[in-house]
Amino acid sequence: MLSKEQTQQTAEGIPVGVSNRHIHLSAEHIEALFGKGHALTPLKNLKQVGEFAAKETVTLVGPKGVIQGVRVLGPVRKFTQVEISRTDGFSLGVVPPLRDSGNLENTPGIVIVGSRGAVTLTKGVICAARHIHMGEEDACKFQVADGDHVAVKINGPRGGTLDNVLVRVKPNFLLELHIDTDEANAAGLKNGDTVSLDLRVN
Repeated sequence: MLSKEQTQQTAEGIPVGVSNRHIHLSAEHIEALFGKGHALTPLKNLKQVGEFAAKETVTLVGPKGVIQGVRVLGPVRKFTQVEISRTDGFSLGVVPPLRDSGNLENTPGIVIVGSRGAVTLTKGVICAARHIHMGEEDACKFQVADGDHVAVKINGPRGGTLDNVLVRVKPNFLLELHIDTDEANAAGLKNGDTVSLDLRVN
């Protein structure tokens, strides 16, 4: 348990990364959607080491609507995961539960259409829980550990506090808060803005 003085201190300068709708694909589903032997083509490197936006896009088909041009992110994952906002869910006719990445049990499925085929998921659609990537040095500086939850202070005309922000720590992580487009719009945030760490929630 941190002291009152420690929990009330403010750590400035955490960059914001706004996550638009995207999909992570398994090797099996890459081949089903884009053809046998197909490999993802990197288009742009993302901030986290080894992650990239691919040239490939897919179409999501839900019970009530369709969203085209959904970007595939690499590298290849063990399991396919679709990350959308609650607003996207209204358009598609699905209710994505708020989940940490990889927690896909009891999540809705959806139809994914690629350039060479389609896949029907029985699960895997989520609204990604907000989280902060930190390297070990940043985690030590902010006095947090992997799996902790913190509160983040947002400044500006639409400022406020985001509670229950998961801390994810790995040696190669670069400092960045990830939120979805709904949260960013509500708080008036964009890529590259900075927020501060307000307090530790145990």
